[in-house]
Amino acid sequence: MSKDYYKILGIEKKATKAEIKKAFHKLAHKYHPDKKGGDEKKFKEASEAYAVLSDDKKRTEYDTYGQSFGGNGGFQGGFEGFSGFGQQGQAGGFEFDLGDIFGDIFGGRGSRKKRGSDISIDIEINFSEAVFGVERKILITKNSFCDTCKGTGAQKGSEMEICSNCNGNGKIRETKQSFFGSFSSVETCEKCHGTGKIPKEKCKDCHGTGIRRKQEEINVKIPAGINNGEMIRLGGVGEAIPGGVAGDLYVKIHVASHKYFKKEGVDLKMDLAVKLSDALLGAEYGVEILDGKIKVKIPKGVSHGELLRVREKGVPYNGNRRGDLFIKIKIKLPNKLSQKAKRLVEELKEEGV
Repeated sequence: MSKDYYKILGIEKKATKAEIKKAFHKLAHKYHPDKKGGDEKKFKEASEAYAVLSDDKKRTEYDTYGQSFGGNGGFQGGFEGFSGFGQQGQAGGFEFDLGDIFGDIFGGRGSRKKRGSDISIDIEINFSEAVFGVERKILITKNSFCDTCKGTGAQKGSEMEICSNCNGNGKIRETKQSFFGSFSSVETCEKCHGTGKIPKEKCKDCHGTGIRRKQEEINVKIPAGINNGEMIRLGGVGEAIPGGVAGDLYVKIHVASHKYFKKEGVDLKMDLAVKLSDALLGAEYGVEILDGKIKVKIPKGVSHGELLRVREKGVPYNGNRRGDLFIKIKIKLPNKLSQKAKRLVEELKEEGV
């Protein structure tokens, strides 16, 4: 029974070349036998499927005749004899670029510069700071590039020389055996950390590593309108490593709740208790907001639960713009009435109020 190459790669028959390559790339990383948890059988199946479907002529033949093509039936050729990830691999007459697909499995072509670990911290701010933004200075202890040698590892005034271990290439080529045959892989030189140069005289403060563990003060700018639980990323402020780049610092923001105010997008909301007489006759109330005091006019006959809108007293956004403040009216009813108040209420009742 012929194999369903489309099913093996998990793609549709109308898949493009880019989709075929992407599907194979994913399976190759998952099943490669040189990786932990790899599966040689599934990897060979995926390789066979890719070799056929990535070639226009063979794909057409396969779509027309199924797997039985190219002579006496059955897939022609094996998958032995690949000579390196930088070369064009061949399988039964089909060529595809192994370096592009497997480069990052063995650290060959396509490998990235080493990167330090990320750091995550938590900061708690009050409600007002979350609304208007704030700057915080924090102290963290981490691996940082040496201030004396600026991360080079060389003593001040000392020259750099070519690394004898990698001859200045920064990488060491190694040969590994696989069921494919011999594979050339490239690893970062441990002596020069990939820079290709080493100092003639090592920095005395970092002992030539270019890295020092120290306490560092970081300035964190928290933008206006930030929400509880949001993250701020500071690129290159994480852990530093020799010959590489520093990771990032992630700051998780915790916003303390406010007694009176709530934030909804760029708007603020609050409740305001007013007397029954003021609700009936109207009044003016002084209200403390986050950035000062304002006067709020209570209109005559305002209803319980009605919202009053005060423009541009909310959360700052887009530079000089602000959201609005919404005030929800809560009418206070008296627990006890004097004889005079009772008579007045009775009169209102008689008038149908």
